[in-house]
Formats: sequence, C-alpha cells, structure tokens
Amino acid sequence: MDELRYQVDLLSAMNQRLKNDEKMYRLICDTSSNAFLYVNFVENDVRTLANWEFFFPEVEIKDMKDLAKLYSQVEDKYVLPLRDLLFLEKTELNADSGIIKLKDGRTWVECESAILYNEEGYATDKVIRFKDISKFKNQNEELTYMAYYDVLTGLYNRNYFVRLLTDYVRKAEEENVIVAVMFVDIDDFRKINDGLGLIVGDEVVQQFGQFLSCFQSENILVSHFNADIYCIAIYNPGGNRSIEHIYKAIHERVKTPFTLSTGQELLISASAGVAEYPEAAKTTLDLINCAEIVMFKAKKLGKDMIQYFDAPILKEFLQNVSIENKLKEAVFSQNFTMNFQPQYYIHEKKMRGMEALIRWRDNDGKMISPSVFIPIAEKNGTIVPMGMWVIEESIKTFSAWKKKYDCKAILSLNISAIQYMQNEFVDNILAIIKKYDLNPEELELEITESVLIENFKEITEKMTILRDYGVRISLDDFGTGYSSLSYLMGLPIDTLKIDKSFIDTSITDENTKVIMESIIVMAKKLGFETIAEGVETKEQFDYLEEIGCECIQGYLLGKPMPKEEMEQLLVSQEG
Repeated sequence: MDELRYQVDLLSAMNQRLKNDEKMYRLICDTSSNAFLYVNFVENDVRTLANWEFFFPEVEIKDMKDLAKLYSQVEDKYVLPLRDLLFLEKTELNADSGIIKLKDGRTWVECESAILYNEEGYATDKVIRFKDISKFKNQNEELTYMAYYDVLTGLYNRNYFVRLLTDYVRKAEEENVIVAVMFVDIDDFRKINDGLGLIVGDEVVQQFGQFLSCFQSENILVSHFNADIYCIAIYNPGGNRSIEHIYKAIHERVKTPFTLSTGQELLISASAGVAEYPEAAKTTLDLINCAEIVMFKAKKLGKDMIQYFDAPILKEFLQNVSIENKLKEAVFSQNFTMNFQPQYYIHEKKMRGMEALIRWRDNDGKMISPSVFIPIAEKNGTIVPMGMWVIEESIKTFSAWKKKYDCKAILSLNISAIQYMQNEFVDNILAIIKKYDLNPEELELEITESVLIENFKEITEKMTILRDYGVRISLDDFGTGYSSLSYLMGLPIDTLKIDKSFIDTSITDENTKVIMESIIVMAKKLGFETIAEGVETKEQFDYLEEIGCECIQGYLLGKPMPKEEMEQLLVSQEG
C-alpha cells in the first residue's frame, strides 16, 4: 500500500513538474517575437507556436502537406531555400539556417533549424525558428547604399565612382581604348544658395542629378561629387555615348527652367571640363584632376561652355598652384615692395599725386605681374593681409615724404572688393591715418564698378563713412561696368578714372570719342574730377587736353617707379 502511494505521489509530482514546464514554455512562446514550427518525422505531426500569425497570418498548418502553403508567402527566389529548410532531414548533428524575404517586400526573416536524431542516426524531430530581422537588414542595406550612392541624388558617390573608374582605366589599358571623364558644374550655384536658400539649392542639385542619371549605363558612370559638381565617365566613347552627345543634351536641358516643389521656376547653366585617358592622364586621380582643371578654365572663360584638356591649360594651372604656394610665404614674410606712378594735371603738367602699386619678386628672382597674383590672392584670401600691408606701407612712406618735402599731393590706393567687405575695414583705415598723422583729404581710395554692382549697399555705406572723415573716393576703370551712369548720382565719389581701353582707341574711333567727350562733360556738371589712365602718346595727351580732361596717368609722363625714384621726383617738383 505504501509502495502504491509512493508511486502515485511520484506520478503526481512528475505531472505537476510537467505542468510547470509546460506553463514556462507557454510563457516563453507567448512573450517571444519569434515563430516556431515543430515537425515530428516519426508521427508526421506538425505544430506552429508563438508569434506565427505575425509572419504567416494567412497560413494554417495542420499536417505535413500544409507546409507547401508557405511557398506562396515568400519571394520566388527564396522558395527553394525554404523548401530545403522545411523538408531536408539532415544526418549531420548541426543546425541549418537561411534568410528569406516575404512577399510583402519589406519583411526579412531569418530561419534557423535544429534536428533531433535517434540512435540509428535518423532525424526524428525538427524545430525551425522564424525571426524578424527586417530592421537589421534594412539598416545594413542603408549602410551599403550609403557606401556606394549619394543620398541626395541617388547617383554614385565620389568614392565608389573612383573605384569604378579605376576598373574602366584598367580595362581600357588592356583593350587599348579611350576613357573620357567630364566634370559638370552648375554656374553661379552660390548665388542660388545665398539668394534662395540651401533647401532650394539642394532641390536644384537633386533635379539636375536626376536628369543626368538618364545617361547611366553599362559603359557610362554618373556621379555626384559634392555640392553642385557632377562627374561622368564614358568607356570607349562614341555615338550616343560620346561627350559631345551628352553635353549637347545637357545644354538643351538647361534652356528649360527647372520647376521646384514650391512652383517656382529656375533657369541655370552649366560648365564642363573634359579629359581623356590616356592622352590627358594615365591614372584615375590624375584623370579626374585634369577634368576638374579644365572645368574651372571653362568657368573662367565665361561659363555655360565646355572646355577640353590640353597641355597649356595644365601648365597654367600648375604655375598658378606654384604661385599660390609662394604667395602664401610672401604674405607671411611681407616680401613685397611698393612702386608709385605719378599723376599730373594736364594744363600745368604739375604733379597731382601718385598711385601706390604693389610689386612682388619671388625667391627665384622672377617678377610676378599683379594681374597674375592679385586674382590668386583674392581667391585664397591672402588679399586681406596683403592689402593691409599695402595700405600701411604706402601711407607710412607717403606721410614721411609729406613731412620731409612739404609737397601738395594725393596718395591713391587700389582697394579690393574683399577688403571692403571686411567688418573692420573702415576702422583699420582710420587707425592707420591717425597712426601716421596723415590728413585724410590727402588719401584717395579707388574702387571699381564691378565691386559696386555686387555689393552696392554695404560698400556705399562704408565709402560714405570714410568720405565724411575727409577721405577722397575714386571710381576706377569708369566706363567698363554695366550701368555706370545709374550709380553716379548716389555715390559718394570725388573722382572718375577713365579706363585705359577708351584712351587706346580715342584717337582712331569716332564712337569712343563721343563716349569720352560725354564722360568729361557729365563729370564736370556733376562736380567730379577726371583722370585718364594709360596715356602713352603725345597725341592722346593733346586730345585729352582739348576735350577738358583734368588729369592724366600713364607712361607718357611717368611709369611706375620704386620709392627711391619717386622721392627724387618729389625733390624735383619741390624745386
């Protein structure tokens, strides 16, 4: 009796343990985000557990033949891998796994199976776990996409483009064919960003990139490098995949405005530079650099055009790079000198004053023209410290001459647009005037029309402040701007400097004579002094005197000279 009771108690305890185990497994299944499929090969029994309806809401599994229903739930290329997972009775003692994609197009499922074997090595039971890995998979795909494609335009990004272009170049070397690379840049893109905002700028970049994507093919690579710059590579160009064909299509497209999401229409233009392997370069990066160089050459020549690589362009670029590097060193060490060119009153041939002109001889002893290094300095920002050196050095020298020779003269200084745009520009000028005890009325600052056109309001305000202190203002290169006359009435200026291009043709061209004489008459009525630049012949001098021009500057009466020679000239004027 005791033995029977013991057996009953043991069975009850085992039954209770089984109930507890079943409850635990049930809780595990109920709280799991996974789904499980259990298959008993001996009894042909199939069960689904846990989160089955999340993965396969339309599939009810009652027996083995129902497993085939799962094929309709996955994309076609995953049917065979799924079948192997469901029915393959492995004899190896390891789990099998795989990844499938459901037909909803967004759900990725990791399938992992485990199999039990009997003593003879035959499979008796199998469990397959279905796990949703969509988030991980999508993140991984996004990272993969970002590694190869530009997010804004969907085109190849720069790094992947370089890799693919390297393959093009390697293949072209083997097959002895050409690879053409074309850099394309939206003209004046900065004005779009500054004037309409970065969001509009991004939309323009995106729409233009979408247009360029139509050229993408097996033998054409299209990439978005950065900002508004794109790069296209063509393997063995010709016919519809030639540079000429593509650029013509681009040129035709930009004739039609781009319609933005706001409904606004925007016209753009684009410049392009082309370099070919192996003529321009034999390596990928050199090929890209050459295309970029000639693209900037196209912009320099007037924009909205295409430029092809040739050796002189590369030579010019390399010279400019060399000059830029030397210029930075020269600015740091202030390795410049000043020349001064005299200005004269026509009737008395008496000196009016002088214009200060910077000169630079590099470490190799070669004189570099200001027409070469000034634009480079404006581009890389060294014009600001260089310009301040010119202002202080010139005023320092001029002030010493004034005290030494007690001469009546005006010092003219050319001021870059970038200098005018500096917040502290006015304060710096006034501080230097005070430092060297110069009468502000003896200083004249020259400004070109092109500067006014771009930054009229801000620069005019600064000119007005300086003029209120007594500093004279001269409008340089007058007549070469776009709407000179419309500016004159509102400008705080004292002097008009007539550009050399008018002087050169004033004797031979009747139209130029009409313009010259009109300028002189108008200037007198407005109360402006007139200075003619670049006067080189007696014939020009006589004509200018005849029409009433007040002052001249040019090689006829005085070339730019070092300060020692200028000082001797002042001595002679004093006598």
